[in-house]
Amino acid sequence: MATAHKNPYAPDSGAVPAPEPEPATAPDGEALSPESLQQEYYELRERFRRTTNALASATHDLKTPLAILNGYVELLTSEKLGPLTDRQREVLRDMQASGRRLQQFIQDFLTYSALETGGLRMQFEPGNINDTLSEVCRLWSSRFQEKALALYFLANDKLPVFPFDPPKLERVVSNLLENSFKFTPRGGTVWLHAEPHMWDRRAATQPSAAERRRQNLNQPNAVKVSVADTGPGIPAEFHQEVFDDFFRLPGTESEEGTGLGLAIARRLVQGMGGKIWVESDPAGGCKFSFLIPYKPAVAPAGKGKNR
Repeated sequence: MATAHKNPYAPDSGAVPAPEPEPATAPDGEALSPESLQQEYYELRERFRRTTNALASATHDLKTPLAILNGYVELLTSEKLGPLTDRQREVLRDMQASGRRLQQFIQDFLTYSALETGGLRMQFEPGNINDTLSEVCRLWSSRFQEKALALYFLANDKLPVFPFDPPKLERVVSNLLENSFKFTPRGGTVWLHAEPHMWDRRAATQPSAAERRRQNLNQPNAVKVSVADTGPGIPAEFHQEVFDDFFRLPGTESEEGTGLGLAIARRLVQGMGGKIWVESDPAGGCKFSFLIPYKPAVAPAGKGKNR
């Protein structure tokens, strides 16, 4: 006996019709024309552009005086101008820590402004990603030791030389390490790991076995970099939102930072043709991972959600 199938595209006579969307209106109650809406959109875009540029300009103006202050602090710390007491050394250490935080804020805002205005371009060059990751670990090792955090990284000789943007990749990994440093309690552990990965980005239509062999889909075509820690977990409902601009997890609003670190990491990874995500154990522990293809398909390093 034949079974009748309902046409999914036909209207349901028993369904309650969806309410008509209300037209956009001006402050005086008049409905806005499409031309007016378009003009409003352009004005908002221009206002946002001017605000972003003003933020970048003001932030850039802070770099020089901060560099001078940091230089004087380093000079005093070196004791070239005379010996220091224990109390003076403690004060200078606090000044150095504050200078680093302010420098990070400035760098975050400058990078954010460049990403928003499309002023940041990827510059790919063949290189060994192990060298970049080792350098990031070297830069962070002293801060991790100050907090009694263990940072582990072992170079992977299976990773080939491939084109990537070393400064941008270093920034991504540094932002992830900073996130782990901030939220992992004293005495915890952070792992940085990289490995070859087979990134299957095929469409829903599966190729034949012959096509798979021609495309060499069984061979690694990307590098997977992960930063895992023993800090508190991230609830599953925030696994996407945590990469949004200026986002802070509930209960962490008092923590230092701009709320841009993970958002910048996401945009830079996507700009290199990759993707980023987070896995977390509710009982504790976070693992941020991202993929970078060996053959980059360059994407704009601007706005956008994870794919």
